[in-house]
Amino acid sequence: MAALDVIDETFVLAGRAEVAAAFADPQQWRRYWPDLELTVFADRGEAGIRWSVTGRWVGSAEVWCEPVVLGPGTGDEAGGEEGTLLHWFLRVDPAPGAEGAPARRALRGRSGPAREALRRQRAAKAIAFGLKDALEHGRRPGEPAVAAASARA
Repeated sequence: MAALDVIDETFVLAGRAEVAAAFADPQQWRRYWPDLELTVFADRGEAGIRWSVTGRWVGSAEVWCEPVVLGPGTGDEAGGEEGTLLHWFLRVDPAPGAEGAPARRALRGRSGPAREALRRQRAAKAIAFGLKDALEHGRRPGEPAVAAASARA
């Protein structure tokens, strides 16, 4: 079992292609996770991305975008509006040697692993809530989608 195993889930009222696109740009990864060195080992398109983690921490990270259909469809539609359950996973251990020393320090003490996990969970929620703000445009379930251009006006 990994020394640090963090899981987070957040519902986003937007299609999974929109949610997945927020993680497609490698420039964003450094902004989202500044202390993780990520290398894609499975780009699953709209379903998400899986990364190998290297550097201070070694292991894996994943964003999985699970489609959610809300309510019954009308007419020829198979289902109602679409949302996405955004799952985030981080399973890592401190790297061996001097490179992993900062990670080992973060895990020090009886409450170290829990404290580091909580820090990562809060960071994951900040990312997810930022996406909700950007993609939902204040929309509530059941309300019609707002086109991105009109939401910016």
